Amino acid sequence: MIAIDPPSSPLAEPTPLSKSALTRFLNRARTAVGISGHVEVVLTSDAELKRLNKAFRGKNKATDILSFPTPPEIAEEHAGDLAISLETAARQAKEHGHTLPDEVKILLLHGLLHLDGEDHETDAGEMAARELELRKLLKLKTALIERAK
Repeated sequence: MIAIDPPSSPLAEPTPLSKSALTRFLNRARTAVGISGHVEVVLTSDAELKRLNKAFRGKNKATDILSFPTPPEIAEEHAGDLAISLETAARQAKEHGHTLPDEVKILLLHGLLHLDGEDHETDAGEMAARELELRKLLKLKTALIERAK
């Protein structure tokens, strides 16, 4: 399920977010990544991502996406949760010349890879390679890790 909090985002976006379109993409991306368990997604604010980042990672700053995998014992049923900052996503979309829905899809794929156990902060480029491959399969624009280079 995808929840938008607050439901009426003040973001000036010519292409509005469609929960049904994002849910269809999320399901396609879950299948492509190989995740069978359900994934909950909340699209929220920088303030909420900052609060979550501080509480769970000890980092007192906003970020674009956070991934919360579940224990392996229940991952087949519920793979985990994702939190995305719509404010950061909107800024990144503008920076990279695409729409907010496209940026949210890029972030969803990135988060799903983390739920699947990938970690670009500790691997030797495996997550970046997999994200690039899946981005092409899912017809997405520039990948998150790719942009950081």
